[in-house]
Amino acid sequence: MVFSVEDRTTIKFLRETKKYGARRLMSEFPTKQWSRAGLNRLLRKIDATGSAERRPGQGRKRSVRTQEKIDNVGDLVLSQDNNPQTHRTQREISRELGISRGSVNRIVRRDLRLQCFKKRKASELTAANKQVRLERARELLKLYPRSLVNFIFFTDEKVFTVARPSNSQNDRVYAAVGTTKRIFQLVACCALVHTLAVLLWYRLVFRYLE
Repeated sequence: MVFSVEDRTTIKFLRETKKYGARRLMSEFPTKQWSRAGLNRLLRKIDATGSAERRPGQGRKRSVRTQEKIDNVGDLVLSQDNNPQTHRTQREISRELGISRGSVNRIVRRDLRLQCFKKRKASELTAANKQVRLERARELLKLYPRSLVNFIFFTDEKVFTVARPSNSQNDRVYAAVGTTKRIFQLVACCALVHTLAVLLWYRLVFRYLE
C-alpha cells in the first residue's frame, strides 16, 4: 500500500494525538481506500520510530532505468557528432536494448531531460532582411515607371531535393528541455543532409493596373 505524504502526515498526527488504530482510520476516511494491513504496518513503524517517512533507499530497486541503460538510450536517441540522422526511434531502441517503450520514454523524459521536436524546413528572415528586400524592390520600381514600362518580368529559381518518400510525422529529433521551437528549427535546417536535387526556374509578371 502506497501512502502519499499528506496521508502519512495525517495518520501520524491522529496516531500520536488520539491513538487511532487501523479500523478507526478506515471508518474516518472511507474514500481513501486504505488497506488494513498497510495501515497496521505504518502504525507499527510510527510507534517504533516516531516517523512516518520512508527510509532512503527503501522499496524495490531499479531494474531497467539503471545508469548503463540510461547511457545506452542517450547514445541511441541522439545523432552522433558529425554524423546527422543517425538517431533511433523509441521503437528501435526498445527492440535493440530489450526494454519496453514505456521505460525508454521515461528515460528520455525524466533521466535525460529531453523533449521531442518535429523537424521542419524553415526560412528565417530577420527584420533587417525584410527591410532590405522592401527598399530594393522600391528602388527597382523607380527605375521602371508606369509611363515607360507596362509590365515587368521577375524570375527566380528553386531547388527541389530528390529523396525517397518519408513520413514527416515520424521525422522527429530530441533536444534539451527548454529549447524553443524557433531556435531548434534553425538548427535542424542547417543540419539537413544534401541529396540529389532538381532546379526549377520560374517567371513572375508584374503589371501596372489602369
